[in-house]
Amino acid sequence: MAWNVFKLCTALKGLGLIIIFLVLGVVGVTYYAVVYCNYGPDLAAGGFNSLLGLIVMIVFHALLVMLLWSYYVVVLTDPGAVPPNYRPLVDQERGETEPVEAPEFGLLSTPDPTNTRVRYCRKCNNYKPPRCHHCSVCGRCVLKMDHHCVWVVNCVGAQNYKYFLLFLFYTFLMTSFVTVALFPRLVVFLDDGKIPGSTSSLATTFFAFVLNLAFALSVFGFLIMHVSLVAENITTIEAYEKTTAIWHYDLGRKRNFEQVFGTVPKYWFLPAYSDEDLQKTPALHGLEYPSQTDFNTQEF
Repeated sequence: MAWNVFKLCTALKGLGLIIIFLVLGVVGVTYYAVVYCNYGPDLAAGGFNSLLGLIVMIVFHALLVMLLWSYYVVVLTDPGAVPPNYRPLVDQERGETEPVEAPEFGLLSTPDPTNTRVRYCRKCNNYKPPRCHHCSVCGRCVLKMDHHCVWVVNCVGAQNYKYFLLFLFYTFLMTSFVTVALFPRLVVFLDDGKIPGSTSSLATTFFAFVLNLAFALSVFGFLIMHVSLVAENITTIEAYEKTTAIWHYDLGRKRNFEQVFGTVPKYWFLPAYSDEDLQKTPALHGLEYPSQTDFNTQEF
């Protein structure tokens, strides 16, 4: 009997709370290992150990705040939904400028899906904006859908892609920092078999070290992949489909970066956008995307 993929996608929705608690569990184990088992007690030791403990605690908590902030925002932010009765005026996906031949605005619930010049979703019974795809897990079309991520229990799309990238970025920094911070403590134990604290503290330290090292290595690969995708202004789905029609959205690395992170530098590393970017950058809303032709015309 063949697998029913859509039932499997529906089952993934039930993993939401489990995944969230799993992420919080990893954070909790790491926090206990760094703060309570190792560098927290050093604050009262005095001398160099106290100074080192203070530095580690400050950097650790700063990264933890940014990681949890980014995670909170990407989980709760809608990636972007197609507006009701959306009607494309031009075939942006093919780069054509002629008006799309479509039924009247009030009859969009029953359009002609045989019109191949228009991207149409039979499941949502609605037109699809450029770079939009249907998510079987969410059960709806998502604007500039990149992928559905089980770790954030949400689709990654136009309106939360920046937050997802920041979540990866701060996760990599956090796990790398914890790995480096805990490594000397394990070296001391391997050298003389002694380590401050109980056996349970040692076990927690070792477990947190291995866990953070594994996450740092795996997240680094995803981070590099998504950085390269942002540089070319292409999503994971578009890269997988190898569609040549989307390449006219590549505006150069600087403009591609601004379409995701905005144009205000002080907001680049924060899971938020400035009002200026929200007003002047249509790509952040997920319905309109400038092309190479648009910029060439303006420059000309």
